[in-house]
Amino acid sequence: MKVGIYDPYLDTLGGGERYCLTLAEWLMKKNWQVDIFWEDESIKKKIKERLNFNLEKVNFISGKKSLLKRFFRERSYDLLFSFSDGSVPLMMGKKNILHFQIPFRNVGGRKWQSQIKMKRIDHAVCNSCFTKRFIDQEFGVNSRVIYPPVDIAQLKPKVKENIILAVGRFSQLLQAKRQDILIHEFKQMIKTNLNEYLRGWKLVLAGGTDVGGKEYFNKLKRGAGDYPIEFFENPSFSALKGLYGRAKIFWSAAGFGIDEDKEPERVEHFGITTVEAMAAGCVPIVVGKGGPKEVVSAGKNGFFWDTIEDLGQATIRLASEKDLIERISQSARESSRKFSEAMFRKKFDEIIG
Repeated sequence: MKVGIYDPYLDTLGGGERYCLTLAEWLMKKNWQVDIFWEDESIKKKIKERLNFNLEKVNFISGKKSLLKRFFRERSYDLLFSFSDGSVPLMMGKKNILHFQIPFRNVGGRKWQSQIKMKRIDHAVCNSCFTKRFIDQEFGVNSRVIYPPVDIAQLKPKVKENIILAVGRFSQLLQAKRQDILIHEFKQMIKTNLNEYLRGWKLVLAGGTDVGGKEYFNKLKRGAGDYPIEFFENPSFSALKGLYGRAKIFWSAAGFGIDEDKEPERVEHFGITTVEAMAAGCVPIVVGKGGPKEVVSAGKNGFFWDTIEDLGQATIRLASEKDLIERISQSARESSRKFSEAMFRKKFDEIIG
């Protein structure tokens, strides 16, 4: 059996890329021939270092073909899997899966050109119910939700330290992670009378700078000053595991100040780093919008925040109540299991056949 996979955002090495690469690795283990349409094969090394995928047997092949050559090439595939960039590609595999990672709106999904190409799609798949709500309305489909996979087995609590962790690419692109907000709030908490609760605590920010994030990353470092704030640029998967395992609290500001109904593309569409943190017993405090509402149950396995005051109050409560943070941490670990790789593979096996 032969599968072709296309992800236009592969070099960002984010949550979406883990999604398609988990599928690639799974099908490779089932003795499928796996081809990824990408021009530069050197990305294999980055994928191994950053995401811990071994893709030695996967072929990276050029996607630049004329329409006629693409037609004949794609007809040779038993399965084509493609990420949508807002458009509907013409897919010519024997079976075709189109994945929506972003809740696109106003992209012409109901136009006749898109609808004709949608007839070639066997399954439209979304990464969350939040994304599905917008995709179904935009394209007139009944998409299927298959949550992103998390390697639960490799994410375990270690000896916990007084660390607040934030993980996400350093970028000011469409879906910004807003590390600037987190740095500002942490500094304010240290400055005020709340510092007695945070004495000995530090904020750690980790993420990639591959796609236009280096300048923003340097700006954040300058803004951190001499406060107990540490940065990990382009950390390996092994380093991230260690950070998740040692951290007690996980912060995210993605979606802060955004109206999720008007700009759904600017909030967290799922929140794979939140699940990773939970799997390692790290209690999440995340913005209560978008996909994280399907992951976090407020007061049971984490907390939501919508205002800066909410973020500070939840953090201080966890930092000062040992029994509470231990109880929520255990619940977070248990909740993370529904997003395991095994569940992901099971769902895809059902539609691939």
